[in-house]
Amino acid sequence: MVHEGVLLESQTLRASVAERTDVLDRVRALSLLPDGLHVTTRMVADYFEVGERVVNRLMQRHREELTQNGMRVLRGSELDVFKRDTLSLYEQSRPQPRSNLTLYTRRAVLNVAMLLRDSEVARAIRRYLLDAEEASRAPRAGEPVDDSVLHSLVTWLDERIERTVTDRLAQQDARMARVAEDAVRTVIGQTVVPLLNHMIEVCGENRREISGMRGEITRIDRALRARMPDGGMAAMDAMTWREFEDHVAGLCRRDGCPSVANTSSNSDLSADLVGRTADGRTLVVQCKHFAPFRRVESGEMQKFIGMARVEYDADVALFVTTATFTPAATDLAVRHGVTAVHRRLLERWSAGTRLPVLRQP
Repeated sequence: MVHEGVLLESQTLRASVAERTDVLDRVRALSLLPDGLHVTTRMVADYFEVGERVVNRLMQRHREELTQNGMRVLRGSELDVFKRDTLSLYEQSRPQPRSNLTLYTRRAVLNVAMLLRDSEVARAIRRYLLDAEEASRAPRAGEPVDDSVLHSLVTWLDERIERTVTDRLAQQDARMARVAEDAVRTVIGQTVVPLLNHMIEVCGENRREISGMRGEITRIDRALRARMPDGGMAAMDAMTWREFEDHVAGLCRRDGCPSVANTSSNSDLSADLVGRTADGRTLVVQCKHFAPFRRVESGEMQKFIGMARVEYDADVALFVTTATFTPAATDLAVRHGVTAVHRRLLERWSAGTRLPVLRQP
């Protein structure tokens, strides 16, 4: 199998296993903030049993890679909204002044595990991760084996590291053992890792095809991606507001609304899309592309209700957001016949579930 130290050196190898966030909970339970999506620097440090300073130093050295995997820093008004809506209970138990707040997704936490040297939890995650990856590459009956060179390479590498470290430990010299392991890693970084990266890129497409045929979870994932090529809520979170409006318009057309027009560029009214349903009813849609931790307030709902009913005389009114609604906004929507499409409902709608209000009565 691949030695866990190779993950410390190869960003290409780290990227190839970055989706395996399930490994985190298999090694140790990871507690999330109340939004169910993020953890703070302190929570990352507690998980890996290291100091916050260690995590901060690692973040500074690998900021670009961690950002690509979901890490973000909140400041100013964005931080104020997050603290009010998400951190209230957490901060009550652990109060501290903040001018900024670094948040990690599960994928970013896994990235930390693949970079953090001095943590037994991180070491265990790397070993577990590579064990699972090795098992996923094991050929089944009748399947061609096209990565034998890669297997031979990593087997030799693993044996070389283990033999060097074992010899030093036999001399009861732990310090020299660490020096020996670091020396081997230097050789890895200069000679073996470039070849390993190339092998991963060459056989990556074939491995994706093989993994695409495994298990019920993968089958469901393929079905969801086939229905929505843009890739789920993560893709919608990454959209601009204009792209999000176009995406919602596409969902309406998919569900039988033949003509849906975008009005946000030529109107100050509180409606982004207008059109008709399959049976001729007037459709008005408000789209709010918010961060997942934000909430649509009752004032925004009141404005939309007034415009939908008075200005457009809407038969069907949709308020669609990538976030959630406050209880007051939800109550207004129910009382005035507005369909409030929150984050979870939007995900199901995008995956193919049709909104009942768009069906013919």
